[in-house]
Amino acid sequence: MSLFIPTYFGPISQYSEIVKSDSVVFEMEDNFQKQSYRNRCYIYNANGKQLLNIPVKDKNKGSSQRKKTKDLLVDNDAHWQDHHLKSLQTAYRTSPFYEFYEDDLLKIFNKKYTFLQDVNMDTHLFIADALQIPLQYSKTEEYTVETTEKDFRELVNAKHQPKKLVEKYIQMFDDKHGFISNLSILDLVFMEGPNAISFL
Repeated sequence: MSLFIPTYFGPISQYSEIVKSDSVVFEMEDNFQKQSYRNRCYIYNANGKQLLNIPVKDKNKGSSQRKKTKDLLVDNDAHWQDHHLKSLQTAYRTSPFYEFYEDDLLKIFNKKYTFLQDVNMDTHLFIADALQIPLQYSKTEEYTVETTEKDFRELVNAKHQPKKLVEKYIQMFDDKHGFISNLSILDLVFMEGPNAISFL
């Protein structure tokens, strides 16, 4: 069993571990931290690395309590779904496999979400289907610092640099900016399609 924190179209380093796991357990009781892959991902556009960030609202604002990720509300007033979809289309429309996944992607960007965690679980199911890995997972019911599972929760930290990187693959704009490692798993899926799993 391997323990992960749900992410928004998580980084390649996270999916590299997910595909090797016998069973996936998602941490549901963690506290939200800014600048993590809980509500952001990085893609490759014509200018290089681009951040896509989901704005969140804190319903306990002003409270001294720490915010649990599962309680965070998505700020839909910011029209983030339109922005993210347009950014993905601009960056990847001409990639080898984008069109094969577009219909399923549109379902996520056309669905109205209340909680960030629901967005993250839907994006995980989209990626699991694209990579043709098992869709089943379990969820934690309490937070523990020490765990008997293989603990990959630190991969949610956007500043965490994975020790082992996947081998290079062709990227949309690598002739301009070179290879950018550990982008969102979407970058690998749109470039390699069903073959993406062999890089993980």
